[in-house]
Amino acid sequence: MKKLISLMMLVMASIVSAQAANKYDNPDTLFVARDGTAEFRNIDDAIEVCRAFMEYHKVIFVKKGLYKEKLIIPSWLTNIEICGEDAENTIITYDDHANVFIPGTNRKMGTFRTYTVRVDGNDITFKNITIENNAARLGQAVALNTQGDRLVFVNCRILGNQDTVYTGGVNTRVFFKNCHIEGTTDFIFGPSTAWFENCTIYSRVNSYITAASTPQGVPYGYVFNRCKIVAAEGVDKVYLGRPWRPYAHTLFMNCELGKHIRPEGWYNWNNPTNENTARYQEYNNSGEGVAPKKRVAWSRQLTKKEAVQVTIENVFKRNDGWMPEK
Repeated sequence: MKKLISLMMLVMASIVSAQAANKYDNPDTLFVARDGTAEFRNIDDAIEVCRAFMEYHKVIFVKKGLYKEKLIIPSWLTNIEICGEDAENTIITYDDHANVFIPGTNRKMGTFRTYTVRVDGNDITFKNITIENNAARLGQAVALNTQGDRLVFVNCRILGNQDTVYTGGVNTRVFFKNCHIEGTTDFIFGPSTAWFENCTIYSRVNSYITAASTPQGVPYGYVFNRCKIVAAEGVDKVYLGRPWRPYAHTLFMNCELGKHIRPEGWYNWNNPTNENTARYQEYNNSGEGVAPKKRVAWSRQLTKKEAVQVTIENVFKRNDGWMPEK
């Protein structure tokens, strides 16, 4: 029995020693280069060496290149920043879509497995990078699937067609700043609370921009502030949103709305009862797409007194004190 205990203690000591000797268990930056000039050639390889639940900030610097990866940031990773060398030329790409069959089965992938990048961890930041789903228009194809809380995307390009950005975590907060997001139908959708600051929202076809599914009782869903709402040439009939779930909340304020925005602005998703619950709002927008007198009767133009309460601090306020840098 004593020998067994001694052996177990030796094994445990070896494990602890191996963990302590992990050269990546520190806040130093990891470098990724597809051309082989850095220690890692794939972003996923760098993620794999990071310690679970890090209390320090770890940067993974990704050099310019095309990274064909289906990337997951797991729930046990925190405080990671994935920073590209150049947003235009540092690209994470994949091409799954909803009608692809899952390997080894006769079942189609469906919407939520099609992501190029899925972020399950909390306190994750992406900067200066492109996240792309470049599948043909054969079904829903998610580029970015967010599940974690306190997520930040700065100067990123998020590209796709239908369902480009899925903010999928209920009661989670996501912050987009100086990002370019483009797609076709419902290309920003889900239940999270998300703030879009100074972003460009680009419609590729006549369809719908947002499809929020904000839960009942959650005060804020999508807030677009100082964003440019633009479209491809020839696109001239785009709705600001339709409610994926009855209590969808979406607000466009201080935004520049292009002439492609339909005068009625919002759509009820073929369900008139949504008009009683959906929370669709605008404030102080400019551009040819502004038409307050022609908007659907069940949307609202906020008053100045109401709008002044819509701040990042109020939208993201919780008991944890987290607030993204403006």
